[in-house]
Amino acid sequence: MLEGLVAAAVVLFFIFDPFASLPIFIGLTKDQDKAQMIKSANRACLVAALLFVIFAIFGQQILDLFGISISSFKVAGGLVLMMMAVEVIFGIELSKHKNEEVAWVVIATPILTGPGVIATAILLVDQYDVLTVLLAGGFALLVTWLALHNSVYIVKRLGRNTIDIFSRIIGLLIAALAVEYILSGSIDYIEQNLSVLVQYLLG
Repeated sequence: MLEGLVAAAVVLFFIFDPFASLPIFIGLTKDQDKAQMIKSANRACLVAALLFVIFAIFGQQILDLFGISISSFKVAGGLVLMMMAVEVIFGIELSKHKNEEVAWVVIATPILTGPGVIATAILLVDQYDVLTVLLAGGFALLVTWLALHNSVYIVKRLGRNTIDIFSRIIGLLIAALAVEYILSGSIDYIEQNLSVLVQYLLG
């Protein structure tokens, strides 16, 4: 369980990518005082945690409700992660959010708990177990919460260029993870359909 916990925590940390959220968070909270920024960080992480828990626990049931197989969701999740990686690496804004929205709402979703995190949570539960994924997500969100709480200090110490470089490296890792999901889902889907076809021919 420890090995799975570490692996899941690392993956989720990459997907949550708190360092990529720092410049956005600071930009949205630049008119707030320190107390308001901390309140925004608390709310953002709380909402992100609630969304993560819901999809980690009930994600598979939601898929079953719509008749979606885990192999198909792997491919879809991989495509979403690839788009997310493109955004991080090239700075292309594929999703739109209004500037007038409250900072913590924008940070909570789609910045922290967006489609990439939702897809990853469901896929990790299928690979490990719910408790492991919840603990791993809790660790990743704790680091994210600490980063947002100390956002001004971190940006001043590291500089925006360092954070941008680190975020792009994480973007490459997300892209690689996306390829793994797409290939794995495609292979599983082909194998499942081949077995059904063979059974039909033999039957």
